[in-house]
Amino acid sequence: MKNQSVQFNAIIQQNGEMNAAFVEFPFSTIELFDKKGQVKIKALFDDKVEYRGSLVKMKSDCHILGLTQEIRKQLNKTFGDNVSVSLIEDKEERTVEIADDISSIFNENEEAKILFDKMSYTHRKEYIRWIEEAKKPETRENRKIKMIQMILNGKKGI
Repeated sequence: MKNQSVQFNAIIQQNGEMNAAFVEFPFSTIELFDKKGQVKIKALFDDKVEYRGSLVKMKSDCHILGLTQEIRKQLNKTFGDNVSVSLIEDKEERTVEIADDISSIFNENEEAKILFDKMSYTHRKEYIRWIEEAKKPETRENRKIKMIQMILNGKKGI
């Protein structure tokens, strides 16, 4: 069963009072993936929205899979709705594409680059997305400088 896809239907649940959603994974990660903790996965929701994430245990009896606001928007679904999930274990290395102008600021700040490279894929992705979402060139420049300061101050994510 190691790399076959796992399919199930689930109800989108709300995480407490937050605008955060998840579905429960109704199978044993030990039996399917030989893992107790976090399992990196590639998922397909309703046969149309792709997602790379992780099955995690969050003070819950079973593993759960988060659904970002963006995914829910693409699915046009919310808390209480049913969603079909198809997933496989994600064994590919997770890399973050870094634009040339961001690379060059790292070249000038070697310590920040070393700290950045040690961060999780998710945190690296957050920083890069934050810079790339800037609409004005001056905002992008300001965010690059701010990112270096934040990394050097030990801030793991945005």
